[in-house]
Amino acid sequence: MTNCPIAVVGASAAGITAAEALRRAGWDGPLILIGDEPHLPYDRPPLSKQLLHGAWEPAKLMLRTEEQLAPLGLDLRLGTRATALDAATRTLTLDGGEHLACAGVIIATGVAARTLPAAEGLTGVFTLRTLDDALALRDRLSGGPRRLVVVGNGVLGCEAAAVARELGHDVALVGREPVPMAAAVGAGIGELLAEEHRARGVRLLTGEVAAFETTGNATDATGATDAADATDGPAAQVTGVRLADGTVLPADLVLLAIGSEPAVGWLADPALDTTDGLGCDAYCAAAPGIYAAGDVARWEHPVHGRPLRFEHRMNATEQAMAAARNLVAELTAETAEAAAEAAEGAEPPERRPFAPVPYFWSDQYGLKLQAYGLTAGADEVETTVLDRDARRAVALYGRAGRAVGVLACALPPRQIRALRAVVATPVPWEEARDRVREATATAVG
Repeated sequence: MTNCPIAVVGASAAGITAAEALRRAGWDGPLILIGDEPHLPYDRPPLSKQLLHGAWEPAKLMLRTEEQLAPLGLDLRLGTRATALDAATRTLTLDGGEHLACAGVIIATGVAARTLPAAEGLTGVFTLRTLDDALALRDRLSGGPRRLVVVGNGVLGCEAAAVARELGHDVALVGREPVPMAAAVGAGIGELLAEEHRARGVRLLTGEVAAFETTGNATDATGATDAADATDGPAAQVTGVRLADGTVLPADLVLLAIGSEPAVGWLADPALDTTDGLGCDAYCAAAPGIYAAGDVARWEHPVHGRPLRFEHRMNATEQAMAAARNLVAELTAETAEAAAEAAEGAEPPERRPFAPVPYFWSDQYGLKLQAYGLTAGADEVETTVLDRDARRAVALYGRAGRAVGVLACALPPRQIRALRAVVATPVPWEEARDRVREATATAVG
């Protein structure tokens, strides 16, 4: 097709899947995979579960070995950061100053963990996004009982709190919402999770961080130091978290699980829409020859009729395959060979819209939550608790009179498959309610 390479930016699950899908789709030209971490592509969901717990070692998270990558013929650039992209010329700039003129680009840079200004340089305060983050926190949790304050009661915060409690640590979980994961799953399922965390010994609090207590001083969440408590030396080890209502939570360790930001800061080209991720059309294209996949991509979902962005593992894989397939189709259509073939009656490959049924899961203690469709932003939620002691429940989520999402907690696989079919496409609310009741009729007891 061309001697210019396709570059995949982000050696993530989405990035490696895109590289493999490009080869399967027929791209036999140069292929570059760029990752800012020094590690081979690895799986992120186990970071807050199996790896943090100590049940898995890093090798088990690796998505491919060097031997498995060899047949792809990759120019693998690990420990390398892309710093700019000229959309019109499809030219990437790397942190070493190199400029790469590309036939196409797939952006799979994911997200970066949010933090607080006061956390910078403070010992004992962690985020949990990368393998190195998880290993650092695991190391601190391995030396005997610790007092851990988890700030943020979304999916990541809840999973990490569950693991830490299972390891025997004293855990406080602080969130802006009164129940865990409320924004993602609604109040009903959130309260069920709250009951499980309390039963396991986790303290649940509602509030916002006002300051960190340290061995040297108190630093508020904006990074300002309390002059009355200041010392000549820099802040050292965190000793507590002060909430806005004045509550002080003693802490040996603090995990900030306060959300993430799409990694688009390096994309300054005004031709690209970087509002809440990289804006794409229904084909995952952000501009001609430039596609995105995974947590960073915000694309027009053709079924739901609005832009969506998902930070979920399954979407990363599925979207990477779609983006790769559509990029190759676009490049094929651009070539003179494709025009000649079309003139002789051969049809070049066509791009296809990306229209998945979104899916995410979360493991906390012995509970597995699995959700299909859209659960966040619903204007109607109906939660049915089938067995409170077993935390067995199902929730239906709707928008504008149509069911768009469903979540199962502690249900068997057969019933979960039936629930997926309910929201594969949006259906009238009453119809979906009847189908959910039928699918879960045998789950009671």
